[in-house]
Amino acid sequence: MENPMFNRRIFLFSASAASTVPFAPTVAGGHGRIGVFEGKSNHVTRGRAEIVVENGQARVVLLDDFWFDGAPDPKVALGLNGYDKNTLLGPLNANSGKQSYAVPAGVDVSQHNEVWIWCEKYNVPLGVAKIN
Repeated sequence: MENPMFNRRIFLFSASAASTVPFAPTVAGGHGRIGVFEGKSNHVTRGRAEIVVENGQARVVLLDDFWFDGAPDPKVALGLNGYDKNTLLGPLNANSGKQSYAVPAGVDVSQHNEVWIWCEKYNVPLGVAKIN
């Protein structure tokens, strides 16, 4: 006698149907604006950056896939179709991996469409992520 709680035909159909559903990638928590880094000035900068606003506090988050080849004095900043020196968030914490930077009060992240890795010592861009 078949258990009414477990119908083999339904189980097999459900299992085979589930295996044909395409994988849907998740997007970094899905709560911010995301961009992908492009290297500048012959530097390799890759991975994603996210601008998030939670409880009124804006942050720039370099995600787990962030990687930078290294340079002297790298800083994190915002930009609007170009680097904005007035939005400097601080020194890059590490050349790879997830890291977070508080955006100073008074900086409106909705008015910025880029996250920059900037060499302050030589005044050159090292990488930029265009934020959507």
